[in-house]
Amino acid sequence: MFPVTLLLMALAGGTSDAPTPGAAIEEVGLRQLVHIKRVYVDRLTGGETAAQMRDILISSMACSELFILTENAEKADATLRGAAEDLVFTDVHTSSDGVNAHASVGTGRQTAAQRASTAGITLGENESDHSAERRHEAIAAVRLVNKDGDVIWSTTQESLGAKFHGASADVADKITAQLKEDFEKARKLK
Repeated sequence: MFPVTLLLMALAGGTSDAPTPGAAIEEVGLRQLVHIKRVYVDRLTGGETAAQMRDILISSMACSELFILTENAEKADATLRGAAEDLVFTDVHTSSDGVNAHASVGTGRQTAAQRASTAGITLGENESDHSAERRHEAIAAVRLVNKDGDVIWSTTQESLGAKFHGASADVADKITAQLKEDFEKARKLK
């Protein structure tokens, strides 16, 4: 029993210090990220709004000053590829509630001397609600690919819009912020 306990303790202690395969792959990608100087942003797939998202993403990345952005794919150290969609839709909600009660009492006439009485109560309450809200949401999944075709970085971001700008601009800012954060992690690995 004692050797089994020691073996279990050794296995538990040994696995906590070893990096997971996913962490090792991420570290390799981060180390490559530091060496990228020039990036080409490829056309994004995903509908009519993807071209606009590409332009907004280029603008956001240019403001970050992490890389030189180029329109010439051959000069780039890496290419940013992916898909994006910006949707405007109407969210419709309809609900209806109702309460009704009916009561009726009646008597009839059997002879001319006998009279009939009739009473009735009806209560009812109905309420319905209909609302239509215009909504805007954007989503993008992008990856940074080196010249060998290896994905060295990726992220997926989505937004329903921010306080001072639209959903597409917010998604582009989130992508750039994630890239900056991961670039700083990569610098610390050197």
